[in-house]
Amino acid sequence: MSAEIEQATGKQAKLVAGAGGIFEIRKDGEVIWKKQHSGHFPKTGEAAALF
Repeated sequence: MSAEIEQATGKQAKLVAGAGGIFEIRKDGEVIWKKQHSGHFPKTGEAAALF
C-alpha cells in the first residue's frame, strides 16, 4: 500500500504498526481513512485516490 501511495503522489508513505485491528490513513496528521468507519481495508487504488 505504501508503494501505491508513493507512486500516485511522489511522496514517501510511512506505515506505522498498530494493535487491535485499528487501521487508519492520515495525511498531514489528519485521519482520512478509518477501517472502523468503512468496515474494510482499502482495496487497490482506494488509498492512493485519497491523496
